[in-house]
Amino acid sequence: MNSGKFLTLEGTEGVGKSTNLAFVRDWLEARNIEVIVTREPGGTPLAEEVRGLLLAKREEPVNQTAELLLVFAARAQHIAQVIKPALARGAWVLSDRFTDATFAYQGGGRGLDKNVIQQLERMVQGDLRPDLTLILDIDVKLGLTRASQRGELDRFESEALDFFERVRAAYRERAVANPKQYAMVDAGQSLEKVQQDIDQVLQKLI
Repeated sequence: MNSGKFLTLEGTEGVGKSTNLAFVRDWLEARNIEVIVTREPGGTPLAEEVRGLLLAKREEPVNQTAELLLVFAARAQHIAQVIKPALARGAWVLSDRFTDATFAYQGGGRGLDKNVIQQLERMVQGDLRPDLTLILDIDVKLGLTRASQRGELDRFESEALDFFERVRAAYRERAVANPKQYAMVDAGQSLEKVQQDIDQVLQKLI
């Protein structure tokens, strides 16, 4: 049996990840591909508990290294319990965020050492990397306006504008550095145009 493919969807706040995640899932299922849809942080009961710790607003300042280690702790559980077993049986895995989010948010946004993130990436993932990463790219102000319309903001969504500018820049930097893995889609377009662009990317992958 052939191993499945690993697809991830990334972007800053308000890019429409949930809507387009459903579009990718439906696109693959229409072609009789078994798809496991998951998310990070999260994906397993333990990892979802860690997600709650990471996103909750709190009076206690969250140490940046503690935040980084929590992210990778959840990821280790997610990989072992969900991602690797699904790929091994030939299913495709579609994840709302993965390690690119760590390079973007903790590396770009927080300014943590990318070499440290790379060391944790190797330790937790081995050679596991996505086959395709779709980055939904949008003007930060527009994205935050969209995000604020969804309801109360979590701890990350409440960060300042310049934080998200750094996050966006980190995503774009990774896409430019490795065009074989990454496809950047302009999420500021109409939803119809965004999904047309995603369709073209998926056609090439198939």
